[in-house]
Amino acid sequence: MVVSPMAKVRVRPETGTLYLDFFYRGVRCREQTALPDTPENRKKVQSLLNRVQKDMAQGAFDYAAVFPGSPRAAQFGTPAVGLRPTVQVADSGAAKAATPLFTDFAELWFLEMSPQWRRLHRSCVREVLNKNLLPTFGSRPVGEVTKAEVLAFRAQIAQLPGRKGTLGNARINKIMCFLRQILNEAADRFEVTPAFRGVKPLKQKKTDVQPFSLDEVNRILEAVRPDYRNYLATRFFTGMRTGEINGLQWKYVDLERSLILVRETVVAGEVEDDAKSQSSVRDIPMQPMVREAILAQQRARDPAVPWVFPSREGGPIDAHNFTNRVWYPLLRYLELEKRRPYQTRHTAATLMLASGENPEWIARTLGHTNTDMLFRVYSRYVPNLTRQDGRAFAGLINSRLADKEEATAPMTPADLDTMSPEQLRAALAQLLKAGPSPGKEARD
Repeated sequence: MVVSPMAKVRVRPETGTLYLDFFYRGVRCREQTALPDTPENRKKVQSLLNRVQKDMAQGAFDYAAVFPGSPRAAQFGTPAVGLRPTVQVADSGAAKAATPLFTDFAELWFLEMSPQWRRLHRSCVREVLNKNLLPTFGSRPVGEVTKAEVLAFRAQIAQLPGRKGTLGNARINKIMCFLRQILNEAADRFEVTPAFRGVKPLKQKKTDVQPFSLDEVNRILEAVRPDYRNYLATRFFTGMRTGEINGLQWKYVDLERSLILVRETVVAGEVEDDAKSQSSVRDIPMQPMVREAILAQQRARDPAVPWVFPSREGGPIDAHNFTNRVWYPLLRYLELEKRRPYQTRHTAATLMLASGENPEWIARTLGHTNTDMLFRVYSRYVPNLTRQDGRAFAGLINSRLADKEEATAPMTPADLDTMSPEQLRAALAQLLKAGPSPGKEARD
């Protein structure tokens, strides 16, 4: 039996007695017991809570039967509609499958899905459910929600206030994504028409990548407060995500092998015992400037503090505090364009690419699954990678055909642009026929 992480057995401080804390139909419920807080009593109350959760998942929870003296009993009335479809007669006389209320099914979906989510994601889904989805669709049978209602809901939340006026398309799509998952799951289980059929996400702006130049990086490292210099040097030259570097502990620093082991992150001030994704769990080689920064931190460390880059209070660096009290004032002082601290990661990616490192190595270092994002997001900042000038290709052909009569003059990028497909294929065929150029074995 899987219990919702939002359902807990708690103790009331003023009385020392146990109570049940859980959500039902989108409402937070607290039911008191007379049992004192002992291991045996906790086991009993936990068993009751497990049964409550099981009954709710099966659509058979009778609030009044389990908590007969509770004020909530009258509020919820009869048990929730069962999650197994039954047959009822519609007004038209046609048979139609009944489905549970959106509230009940959404809570079941949350219960089933939450074990695979990270803590921050669970919190985000819970917030969207309570704030946006349950108030709008909660009392509707989940199988009767229509496409028109979905579109009307999207138009409604598009008018909600956001950071820059109203909610942005990214936030709207995120809310709609949770609604889509719930309704699609209901459509599969109850064999009803998916309400999201034909509803596409709103267009979003491409990732805003504004890396710093190497000169700007040097200026930042020279001007930043000394207690943050090692921190920023490590960010700039490893490309670690904010949560990864803020959550870096000494037990994950291997100085013998010069490796930083990414195993945990700090999100919203809490440690996540896993990284963002499977590819995010990785070992990052320390470049000389990174190793120097880490060694400097080690010399000044407090043995009682586990964090490599602690705050003054001894905890992990607070991302919000660093951004607003250190990062943005520093950029203003240097008269640099305002950019989020996450651009340190983008900067690392572009510097690695510009230096000619193997893209697969870069992808592994950054925690990407493959190289697709590198070339899609970052390559425009590195002309040699985009091959837009044609110099690399022209140089290859010239080196291989220099001893051929056909190559009376060196080929230029402009020559490539004027070649027909047939001419280009002929040149490549000649290139392949020529075989390795003299001296290749020596170069290899």
